[in-house]
Amino acid sequence: MSRVLGVIPARLGSTRLPEKPLQLLLGVPLVVWVLDRTRHMPVLDRVVVATDDERIAQVCREWGGEVALTRPDHPSGTDRVWEVVQSLAETFEVVVNVQGDEPLIEPSTVAQAVAQVHDGFDVGTCATQVASEAEFHDPSVVKVVRASNGTALYFSRAPIPYRRDPDGTGHPPSTRLRHVGVYAYSVDALERWVRLEPSPLEREERLEQLRALEAGLTIGVGLVSDRGVGVDTAADLVRVEEGLRTSGVSAPARRGGNQANQKHEAVEGA
Repeated sequence: MSRVLGVIPARLGSTRLPEKPLQLLLGVPLVVWVLDRTRHMPVLDRVVVATDDERIAQVCREWGGEVALTRPDHPSGTDRVWEVVQSLAETFEVVVNVQGDEPLIEPSTVAQAVAQVHDGFDVGTCATQVASEAEFHDPSVVKVVRASNGTALYFSRAPIPYRRDPDGTGHPPSTRLRHVGVYAYSVDALERWVRLEPSPLEREERLEQLRALEAGLTIGVGLVSDRGVGVDTAADLVRVEEGLRTSGVSAPARRGGNQANQKHEAVEGA
């Protein structure tokens, strides 16, 4: 079985929510929630937080996380993930980019993305059913259309696929899929992706995955029920914290020191 690396890119700068990774949920920084949830996933053999900020690095160390200090000039989280892969002496066949702003990402979602790569796709990701007309027409919600074998045909902020003749039921068609932003890559595909120049469709939609599609990389889309709980704004932070409080979820316990995965030394200055 191939070995799988999980990388959590965590950048301090955010236009919509300043210092987002350090914002607190039930007294614990957001990035720590993601770290704690991710390192308990059976599908991942090792988890590293990739950041260019010493404050984020220190917080992750205090909760026992493994940290890679990366260059500050990366244009995307994908590039930051690739720097971590290059810095490690250990070999992995599959790499997962875990979004640092989804504190409750489901293990099954990450496993489904990894399964797409194991099934032969260059890249694996996930999607779930669009829940409403409002969501379908919201440009902040990325939609994806896939072939019958699971291959991604296109990603868009626009409402796709367009139904010319409404069915009159008022229910969203099952072909309407919302992208869930977790990515698994074969190492070769990840290297090819980061070496590509931004593409015309990527510039149009501001969606990095279109660069990969335009270059001919195959992206497998697994269907999941998990809708993800992203934190992009202060309002999201309040909503997610209230959800955590009412659900009775326990906050991650501070471990102290770098005890990540118990069997690996931290990566510093990667």
